[in-house]
Amino acid sequence: MDVTAFPDDLVQTQAAWNATYEALAVPRAHDAAALRRRLLLLSGRLWWHPYWESVSSVPAARSELRRLARARGVAQAA
Repeated sequence: MDVTAFPDDLVQTQAAWNATYEALAVPRAHDAAALRRRLLLLSGRLWWHPYWESVSSVPAARSELRRLARARGVAQAA
């Protein structure tokens, strides 16, 4: 299976995780507690997504997912 054939919901969840992490990284982030809770929720969704059961190299696929979500986020911001 091609590790770049991620389900859309998984890529969207990773993009949401990235955005939440960036918002939390801002000094004196507004409502930091809510951002931390959201980050934990998204982390659980990412970790336990059924897609990972079908991948032979999960660490490599997770890295590729993070790279793909960052690239899409940059492309959408442009």
